[in-house]
Amino acid sequence: MTTAQNGSADQAKWLRWRSVADLYHAYFTGLILTVVTRRGTPDAAEFVFRVFRRQQQERFLPGLEKLGLSHLPPAVAAAQYHYLSNWIGGVSVEYMYESDRKAWIRYPPPRWIWKGTAICGVPGEVSRAMLRGWHANNGVSLGNPNLGFVCTKQSVDGQDGLEGYYCEYDHALETDQRLVFARHLEAPMFDPANAPALPVASWPKPRLEKAYRNYAMEYVRTAAPVLVQLFGPEDAGYLLHMTGKLIGMQFFDEVARGFGLGHGTAKDFAAFLRALLQAQDDDVDGDDDDSGHEIRQTTWRLMADVGDCHPACARVLEGLFEGLAAGCGRHIAVRMTPALGGAPPFVWSIG
Repeated sequence: MTTAQNGSADQAKWLRWRSVADLYHAYFTGLILTVVTRRGTPDAAEFVFRVFRRQQQERFLPGLEKLGLSHLPPAVAAAQYHYLSNWIGGVSVEYMYESDRKAWIRYPPPRWIWKGTAICGVPGEVSRAMLRGWHANNGVSLGNPNLGFVCTKQSVDGQDGLEGYYCEYDHALETDQRLVFARHLEAPMFDPANAPALPVASWPKPRLEKAYRNYAMEYVRTAAPVLVQLFGPEDAGYLLHMTGKLIGMQFFDEVARGFGLGHGTAKDFAAFLRALLQAQDDDVDGDDDDSGHEIRQTTWRLMADVGDCHPACARVLEGLFEGLAAGCGRHIAVRMTPALGGAPPFVWSIG
């Protein structure tokens, strides 16, 4: 294969990865809205708090090491972590250094997590829960009880972005002091020339593209087991499935375009589903005959090594694939036959 052909194949693969990222990004945002509308604001806030606290505990310290930030002062390290990790995921974010003990971050509009019209359905309490879950806990993770986060704006409250600063105080903070609000303050202007940058040598294009895809998928990897643990498998399974079906129906056309695939028939959907699973790094095989198509998904890398993955988490896939099938064409049936315990292999029958 020529260099040009290799480059073209890479571009096609990366476009598929980005389409997968868009699908899972939409699913995560949709799941929060589903909980808001079906369970109410307090339950949605508790769900969001637990998702972001779990991610913070699992990813913050290893992320500092990967990004080469561990040597920095705590406030600066925390702010630069949010800047770089979100930048990798395609999130618009700004970083402004003020001192070794005070560093700002700002998420300008449009907000990644509340994409499009979704922002109109997000209560302020849910946005605050995200800050409580992650930003307020960075000092704890760093072993620095003096580090807190001061929020000066929230976009869901009608302000022009979410912003605030990490501050290292002269005294240890109580739990309710780790996140405070100062709406009378405003972040300084962002200067890209003074922002940190990833080392190009250790973050080449293929790694960045895969990290972009994984960034969105990680939210669903975290959210599904949290939802099951919080609301129980029956209620959580309903919420996971309903969200998947709605998002799949809405996003089939967009994802299929990124894959360069058509729509309308069960055969089209079988080809699409194989391509989607492969773009998620899952292994598949299967058969086609006159009566329909069967795809055997032998891995589910999204939930691999998740210690508290309940069988109800597979409702993510059931809902998504049913919705995507409906978006592909009318009367395309997709049915999942799970293995014992809700783990792969999953057999998908399409007809």
